[in-house]
This record gives sequence, structure tokens and C-alpha cells, in this order.
Amino acid sequence: MDQSEIGGDVFFVLMGAILVFAMHGGFAFLEVGTVRHKNQVNALVKILADFAISTISYFFVGFAVAYGVTFFVNAATLSGANGGEVFLPQGFTLVKFFFLTTFAAAIPAIISGGIAERMRFQPQCFATVALVGLVYPFFEGIVWNGNFGLQGAMEAALGAPFHDFAGSIVVHAVGGWIALPAIILLGARVGRYSKTGKSHPFAPSSIPWLALGSWLLCIGWFGFNVMSAQSVGGATGLVALNSLMAMVGGIVIALLVGRNDPGFVHNGALAGLVAVCAGSDIFHPIGALAVGSIAGFVFVKGFHWCQEKLKVDDVLGVWPLHGLCGLWGGIACGIFGMEVLGGLGGVSFMAQLIGSVAGALYAALAGFVVYGLLKAMTGLRLSEEEEMRGADLSIHKIGANPEAEIR
Repeated sequence: MDQSEIGGDVFFVLMGAILVFAMHGGFAFLEVGTVRHKNQVNALVKILADFAISTISYFFVGFAVAYGVTFFVNAATLSGANGGEVFLPQGFTLVKFFFLTTFAAAIPAIISGGIAERMRFQPQCFATVALVGLVYPFFEGIVWNGNFGLQGAMEAALGAPFHDFAGSIVVHAVGGWIALPAIILLGARVGRYSKTGKSHPFAPSSIPWLALGSWLLCIGWFGFNVMSAQSVGGATGLVALNSLMAMVGGIVIALLVGRNDPGFVHNGALAGLVAVCAGSDIFHPIGALAVGSIAGFVFVKGFHWCQEKLKVDDVLGVWPLHGLCGLWGGIACGIFGMEVLGGLGGVSFMAQLIGSVAGALYAALAGFVVYGLLKAMTGLRLSEEEEMRGADLSIHKIGANPEAEIR
């Protein structure tokens, strides 16, 4: 590639990385608005600290696990000045690392919403190191780098490899299905369910903060999806339109099924975007609308089922939102991506079904291992007294509005 072409790709991927980085602010404010006031500071600190820890873990270990690339070379080599095959000119490989880091850091950000209000801070930091350094990149490398030849074997057996363009399974389903065992092992918040099993939901602290989080995520998602092409030449407006249609489909159905509940409406947008990631590059826009609409329905019903029937205290509903909607998105890619339904084709339903279910099972098992070991070694949750006081004062020694609280 000539200098202008590689420079354009560097800028393109850098803008994508910045947009997805901004999504982490969305994760933070979505959690801030959903948790009770006494846990808002903890939500903000967790997301930022997890991003920092994730970056370090992915830099030193995770990127090598997924792509076989380490950064233990001189700066000239890193920038591509030496003409090597691994580190491309003008630091393109470096901005690609930044972009993929923002994806990797989404794993603990997703989990954070499910374990909110009663998880100890230090064990979650340890979990982030393990998940971003080993668990996530192992699966990422299989799907996006062809590690261990599994994609090739699937293509030979089923006619197509597992297709996940922007991470319905690799990122969202993996994050959501890791979160489920973490939530189960942690247990419900004090007072969430009575001894007879009656549900006592806690009201969110701020609908405006929750809405801001959803808006930030929605905006950043167009970097998440469109810029997964990782080059200007590979970018297509089809991904943008499909993302938009899936988002609005999720909103409308969540509005109807959720009976105007603002929490469902704002999360319905995210449900549609989670589901469309896998096939956003091959769906017809009407197919994307259908995928997002079904995801909105799955989220609302899945949230009620999780909270009221299973008695799983998933604070932000991350398992139905990312786990179930992500699983649906991976499978839907093998349905609505087919040419007969207006898609571009090149996918196999069986490959999508097997790859999606395998990703969910892998993540659930990894979640039980990581959080099970942490529970046995260090414990996971705050004491009842600390939880009643709130994570803000118990962990960070300050509340969300210090001046007002002093008065």
C-alpha cells in the first residue's frame, strides 16, 4: 500500500478505537443510572479501572494469545519503519491493537453491570486480569485469527466458517455468559428476594444517567460495527444502515413489550445492536430490522425470566442483554445472512449454531472457573454491613455528592 492509503487506514481504525473507547463511558453511566445512589461512585471507578487493567493485560499477554504478536521490540520496529511483516507502516498494527483493546475491555465492563452493588473491588480486578489476558483472547484468536485450525475445519465440514463480523458472540455473548456464573456465585443483593422467594426490585437511581449511558453506547456502536472492517477500502455503508435498523427495531419492540418502561426502551436499543454485530456486514436492512426487533423482545422477556423466575439478581440484565441477545445474533447470522432472505450469503446455519452455542458454553465454563477460584481464595462479596452502607463509602470512602452529603 502507498503512504496515503496506509495513512487513511491508520486514521480510520484510530477513529474506530476512539468511538469504542467512548462506549466505556456509556457502560459506566448506564450502570450509574441503574444502581442505587450509594453505589454510583463504585460504578464509575470500576469501569475506568477495569479499562486500565484490561489494557495492560491485553498488551502484555492477551494480544499474543489471540494473534501471536508481542511488543518486546524497539520503537522503530513497532512503528513499522523497519519494513517488517508483523508491524505495518505508520503504526497501523498499533492502532489495531488499540481498537481491539477496546473490545477486550468490554468483557469486564459487561460483567460489571451484573455483579454491581455487592462485589468486592480487588477480586474483580483479579478477574479482569485473567479474563482479558487469557479467557477472552483464547476464543477471540480462534474466531478472528483462525487459531488451531477450527475455522478451517468448520468450513470444510459445513461449507462456511463461523461468521462473527463485529462480535455478537466473541464479545457480547462471551461477556454475558461469563457474567451469569459470576452473578450466581455472588448471590443476590441483601433484600432483593424474601425468604419465600418474593421479589423486591430496587428502583434505579437516575433515569437521565441511564439514558445518557445508552446514548453513548449507541453512538460508539457505529465505530464498533462499521470500523470492524479495519480499513477504509473494506468499509461499507451496509454495516451502518444494518446497525441503525437493528437498533430502532430493538427500541420499538422493547417499547411495546416493556409497556413504555424507560429502562427497557433504552436497553432495547442496545439489544438490537448486540444482535446485529455478527451479521451486520451481510444482512439486508429489513433482515437487520427483524434481528433487532426479536432481540428487543428477547431482552424484555429474558430480563423478567431471569429476575422473577430464576431469581438471578442480574442488576443491569447483562445476561439477557449480552448473553441471550448475543447468542441470538450469532445464530441469526446463519438465517438472515442467507441469500434467500436478501443477505449476501457465504454463511452456514449449522456453523453459526455450533459456533454460537460453543462460545456461550465456553464462556459459562470459564466464568465458573475464574469466579469459583476467586470465591474460594479471596471471597467475592462485601459484608452485609458494607453492602447496606453502599460500595461508595465502603470501598472508596466517598459518596457521589460529597458536598451535599457533608451538609
